[in-house]
Amino acid sequence: MASDVKKEGGKGFSLGSLGRIRENPWILATILLAVVLVAVLVLKAGSTTGNVVSGDAAAQNLMSFIKAQGGGTAELVSTERNESLYKVIVKYNGQEIPVFVTLDGEYLVSSLIPLDISANNAAAGSGEQPQTPAEVPKSAKPKVELFVMALCPYGTQMEKGIIPVVNLLGSKIDFSIKYVSYSMHGKIEIDENTRQYCIQKEQPSKFIGYLQCYLKEGKSSECLASTGVEQAKLNGCIAAADKQFSITANFNDQDSWLSGQYPMYNVNAADAEGYGVQGSPTLIINGAQAQSARDSASLLKTVCAAFTTAPSECGDTLSGTAPSPGFGYEASASGSANTAAGCGA
Repeated sequence: MASDVKKEGGKGFSLGSLGRIRENPWILATILLAVVLVAVLVLKAGSTTGNVVSGDAAAQNLMSFIKAQGGGTAELVSTERNESLYKVIVKYNGQEIPVFVTLDGEYLVSSLIPLDISANNAAAGSGEQPQTPAEVPKSAKPKVELFVMALCPYGTQMEKGIIPVVNLLGSKIDFSIKYVSYSMHGKIEIDENTRQYCIQKEQPSKFIGYLQCYLKEGKSSECLASTGVEQAKLNGCIAAADKQFSITANFNDQDSWLSGQYPMYNVNAADAEGYGVQGSPTLIINGAQAQSARDSASLLKTVCAAFTTAPSECGDTLSGTAPSPGFGYEASASGSANTAAGCGA
């Protein structure tokens, strides 16, 4: 998964507005989990600027950036040179997280993707990284499932993009939000996943309104009140789901965590496994993974392509500007609707 390279002040990087990291510390956690890091294509040994600093200096740049954001306490564990990058291990919230930094100490790298075609094909054959989604079949009433993690900024980005599509098409599609089978953003994300699951399950007429409100600032209590969610009914569902899917038990059992780092979240695990969902967001239409940019116009086109006979609403015009990652309804800082960044182990 990759995202556009962004610089601020000639050094470091930005995820739209760094001020939002201070307001929403989970964004910083996502940065450290290496799922929203700036992607840099490294073609040969050396750094992006041609300057090479020591591993200690590169690691210190990273730690200084983290400290400046005020999102939590991070500890440097180790640094080693890995091909043409430094691999920095950072301990954050009890988790040791690998982060790659370019040799000039100025950029972070999301992942190392081999440019060799045979290597990529081998990875695809082993199931490590799907290359091409299956062709999306058509139906009279498309089933649209969006898998997210509630606090993944790129999951919330696609949610903001698809809500106008859902509001436009209404009952002409079978739409639902579902949840990836593990969590990357702590107990607060697990609780929000379950809260949203229960509103959608038992008070579906209030779900989109709640989600629209929540995506603005992440204030669940205010959104529950403003959308009229029945709290007693919600609490009963949460308790039942916790027991049925072992939500708290899985969180407390670190031996069961994915890669020893990410607690399992089983509410939609069977569907996620069946579809091959690996991260947030993943769009499933009529049982097949679908690719789409995250602006509403693109998502409308993607969904409408799955109708046997498209309804008249498919001719309507929706915004072609990508929402920003994370909370808030401002446009993406990059202005691009074609980002492929996401959250995934």
